[in-house]
Amino acid sequence: MPYMSQRDRNDILFGIEQGFDLISASFTRNAQDIMEIRHLLNEHDCTMRIIAKIENQEGIDNIDEILTVADGIMVARGDMGVEIDFAEIPAIQKHLIDRAMSAGKICITATQMLDSMMVNPRPTRAEITDVANAIYDGTGAVMLSGETAAGKYPVEALKAMATIAETTEADSSFDSLVHHAGAHDSHLTIGAAVGHAACTTATDIGASAIISASKSGETARLLSRFRPDTQIIACVLDESTRRQMNIYRGVTPLLMDYANSTDELISMSVDAAEKADLIHSGDLVVVTAGVPVGVSGTTNMIKIHLVGNTLLAGVGIGQHNAKGEVCVCRSAAEAAKKFKPGQILVVPFTTNAALPFMRDAAGIITEEAGTNSHSAIVGLTLDKAVIVGATNATRTLKDGMTISMDCSRGVVQAMPE
Repeated sequence: MPYMSQRDRNDILFGIEQGFDLISASFTRNAQDIMEIRHLLNEHDCTMRIIAKIENQEGIDNIDEILTVADGIMVARGDMGVEIDFAEIPAIQKHLIDRAMSAGKICITATQMLDSMMVNPRPTRAEITDVANAIYDGTGAVMLSGETAAGKYPVEALKAMATIAETTEADSSFDSLVHHAGAHDSHLTIGAAVGHAACTTATDIGASAIISASKSGETARLLSRFRPDTQIIACVLDESTRRQMNIYRGVTPLLMDYANSTDELISMSVDAAEKADLIHSGDLVVVTAGVPVGVSGTTNMIKIHLVGNTLLAGVGIGQHNAKGEVCVCRSAAEAAKKFKPGQILVVPFTTNAALPFMRDAAGIITEEAGTNSHSAIVGLTLDKAVIVGATNATRTLKDGMTISMDCSRGVVQAMPE
């Protein structure tokens, strides 16, 4: 029998007219049920996301085919408990969450999560554990229903749910329990491979954010699949897509204007994230985008980007910071002629001949790399701010410039005059 009734069609058409973001499809049995809805949406040029509610045995049996065509699933435990033995529900919940994670799709766990808060201002200990365990299993979202729709304490229920989620994800064992689904797949799409590489790169370099500049938001979904510790910032072009991105775990969506080139795309997305106070000048971020610009499904580029008025990056020695006027010297003899105490000494490398100037310097920047280099060892001994491996420092920096050194990040930045 057809999945959708005429009333269902009318309801969906109403949602399209009102600009709804998501459809929650009840009692989904198979992929064909979702395709019926998808076909209706396509007829009206609508990009609404479809969440398949899994609440019967047929939907559980066909979960993999459903995940290929749906944007995500909801583990709807209320009606599931009517058709299926209640004792099986915990194992089924874990299985459905695992399949959704492996497919890189949204997973919402719902129904009776904080049911007692319909009438009580605080949840039971069992409910707290239920919510936390769903998060430990890897669900991307937890949802309230009757608690906020008809309960006496809707705000308190929402606060309780948020507190449980934040506390659970702050647990030191959280990352080890939530496996990074798809990270070891032998065959990934180009977009998924780029997403995985971006997540790995962000972890390796300690990036402050992964910025995804995307027309459809698909790249943010691929990034979310790998559960990075780094925040994901999705820069999209329209308000509807921005709202839809809120459902993806770890993603903060922002609006940006259309860009005409790759450089403009990177600049505009970084600016949007900086204006939203999500990143700051001097932060290291990983940017993903597609070339050519403006074509959906072409994410194929990763760039490591320094935010703001950053002049140089190298390896900081120690945790000291320094501010001062630059003195560029290409030899100890040149330093003897022009270096003044309190300046930041910028040199290709150092030797013992430079020791008198190093002692009086506010900070030391060298082009020579290596934590075992002369400048690194002497800097530690003298308790100075030192950045080594700053490529082209003697050409980039000019005498008299006022700069700041952040050794914790290995960053040199210009300061306003």
